[in-house]
Amino acid sequence: MAPRSPPPRSTARRSGGGWFATLLKLAAITLVIGLIGLGVAVGIAMASLPGFDELMRSPNGQSVEVRAADNSVLVTLGPSYGEWLPFARIPHTMTAAMIAVEDRRFYSHPGVDPIGIARSMAVNLKAGHGVQGASTITQQLARNIFLTSSKTYSRKLREMVLALAIERKFTKEAILELYLNRVYFGGGAYGIDAASRKFFGHSAATLSLPEAAIIAGLVKAPSRYAPSADPLMAKARAATVIRTMTESGAIPPAEAAEANLDGLRFAAQERASGVRYFTDWVLGQVENLTDETVQPLQVTTTLIPAGQRAAEAALAAETPAGAQGGLVALAHDGAVRAMVGGRDYVASNYNRAVAARRQPGSSWKLFDYLAAIESGVNPDDRVVDQPVTIDGWSPRNSNGRFAGAMTVRQAFAGSVNTVAVQLAATAGFDTVAEVARRFGITTPISRLPAMALGSSDVTLLEMTSAYAAVANNGVEVRPYGITRITTAAGTVLYAREAASPRVLVAPYVAAKMTDLLKAAVETGTARAAQIGRPLAGKTGTTSSNKDGWFLGFTAELTTGVWMGRDDARAIPGLQGGRAPARAFAAYMARAVGGTPPAPLTTDVPSTDLGLEPDDQVYGLTPDSAAPGVETDANGNPVERRTRPDTLAPPAADAPRLDDKWLDGALKDEPPAR
Repeated sequence: MAPRSPPPRSTARRSGGGWFATLLKLAAITLVIGLIGLGVAVGIAMASLPGFDELMRSPNGQSVEVRAADNSVLVTLGPSYGEWLPFARIPHTMTAAMIAVEDRRFYSHPGVDPIGIARSMAVNLKAGHGVQGASTITQQLARNIFLTSSKTYSRKLREMVLALAIERKFTKEAILELYLNRVYFGGGAYGIDAASRKFFGHSAATLSLPEAAIIAGLVKAPSRYAPSADPLMAKARAATVIRTMTESGAIPPAEAAEANLDGLRFAAQERASGVRYFTDWVLGQVENLTDETVQPLQVTTTLIPAGQRAAEAALAAETPAGAQGGLVALAHDGAVRAMVGGRDYVASNYNRAVAARRQPGSSWKLFDYLAAIESGVNPDDRVVDQPVTIDGWSPRNSNGRFAGAMTVRQAFAGSVNTVAVQLAATAGFDTVAEVARRFGITTPISRLPAMALGSSDVTLLEMTSAYAAVANNGVEVRPYGITRITTAAGTVLYAREAASPRVLVAPYVAAKMTDLLKAAVETGTARAAQIGRPLAGKTGTTSSNKDGWFLGFTAELTTGVWMGRDDARAIPGLQGGRAPARAFAAYMARAVGGTPPAPLTTDVPSTDLGLEPDDQVYGLTPDSAAPGVETDANGNPVERRTRPDTLAPPAADAPRLDDKWLDGALKDEPPAR
């Protein structure tokens, strides 16, 4: 019997195998071409690299002069250089500490660390966003010397090519010498010797292990971990560095155990003005506005020096002992006229005006009432202060009493919690959150009922911008601090162009909101902020007196004030209507004093505008909205009608909302949570 021939292989299998082999060949060819291209790029980069001596002499930083709006110099910042230390004079603990925390495989990779890149990608994918980088010491050196810090793929690719070229041209020791003498350690200090002299008062050649750990820990975040900003945080970071050195085998456990971080003493720092909070804020934006990294720069800003001094003095005088304070003042176009981020910049350069996230208390009610007004509520409408329960939660006024029927204006002036919650519930808590987003709040916003009383964290700068938009007739206000950047020779690198802001709410909505804010200052919880001219504002106090806020505006300027402790502990007696309101008044009296008082727009008839809801928010420019302009029967413009300074009297059965009632019945504080 003839043997059976094997069954023919299916066409599908042959076809599948063929495609797979083809794909492998294409991948191999692509890889080979890529490697050849990479080799050529590295070779070209290597040929163009300067020599070691030239890199030693090249500038590793630029001086920057920051000027105020009146062209006076606020601060001049520039690189501070210490002695250049050859590799042989750099303490081993310094190199070991830097390698342990910045590039553990420094001596084994070719300039780029594939293992580190893979680990970083896995960590970032798991987190859903970038939480870990993979730049080697050589890549950081390439970036510091030849590139900018822009986060683009093209810059990263050039950084990798340069790192590979640097590794081919210089020894590992030479790379470490360049890096440690060139890297930025904060406070204007470039190189380990400048950092050592700044923070410890002696040469880096004699750095101890604890001191080296402090300096190595600065590279990750110079401003955050600087001993001059927060000694405790600097020591905590140094402890992490020493632990990492032990885990990597750079030092034995016994040596780590002997490192006395608690006994470390830092050199005294030069006192700095509170204006440094502002200059730090604007300098953080310079890199995004110009690519110039070598020539000296002159940065012209929006700050008013006299107003800045008044802001610092107001916070210093009114902030309770043990507490911190922040203040931001904005012109109606968003120009920052004053900024204070804390009581003492040297003690803590953490800018609470722009970075701290705190609960706003009743100052959040701005968004509750804006949503209510958009839905048709008017200042003279009647509401009832009464027990309310929503989803099992019952808001309360601080003394547990309820005042009954009143107008919306009276409820806002007295910061009545139950009314704010009722209005927010009627408009919809999602709607209130949407209004807050529209007005520039970018922090996470709760949708639970307690959000109506300020349970979500916010920043002072964003809240001040939101109030400024109301003052600006409902038009968006985008804060900015830089108007112009030039080189020292006068070449213009950046000049700010006029913005095209959105209309956030119709002018009549902003006018009615201003009516309510004006009432809060004249007869309500914000009376301490009065400065003898038309003023609108709102207080905010969180549970247990942890935070105090005041935000308000005149026709010229909007200012926000926050006070509280960094550890969020209670401060006895802290209320938005007390110290924050007084600080606001002290600053504003100086900032707008000497100018004629101007009225606030509190009445723009909605029927004259003819806007659909979408038009009110997105379809108009500030000019086309013509806020405050009215016409007679013949179409001729007439003067704007504003509500009289005295509030409309309540109905006969409404309670008498006088000072005694406000002081005894209500307190500007959301319910305890």
